[in-house]
Amino acid sequence: VVVEEVDRHHGFVNKFEGDGALAVFGAPNHLPCPEDAALAAGRVIARRIREETPEFDAGVGIASGEAVAGNVGARERFEYTVIGEPVNEAARLCELAKTQSCHVLASSTTVHNASESERAYWTFGDTVTLRGHDEPTRLALPV
Repeated sequence: VVVEEVDRHHGFVNKFEGDGALAVFGAPNHLPCPEDAALAAGRVIARRIREETPEFDAGVGIASGEAVAGNVGARERFEYTVIGEPVNEAARLCELAKTQSCHVLASSTTVHNASESERAYWTFGDTVTLRGHDEPTRLALPV
């Protein structure tokens, strides 16, 4: 479900780690509005998991912003990845999303940066301080 929807929304799954996946939208391939793609994919992934595999309790966290994208590592172990605050924020939102009935949360910044048509699918919720962050994050949930 995750790979299918990420691919359908023009992103790619960068890595699987434990019970999570890191999906990237807008790098290395340019997307006109990567926030739209990520938010739409997140909504569909959460819905499909609920419908198709209800025994799997997944959370989807979506954040956006500037990150370093490229090949990192050493000659012996080299991989393409993304590093930065949006990656950390998405991971924290993913943890928190598991406690929500919708199972998907985005940062309000991501929703604000999306197009009007995608913003229509989201509403704003509580403001929380995510683990490891000093500044509060306003949550966005699908309508």
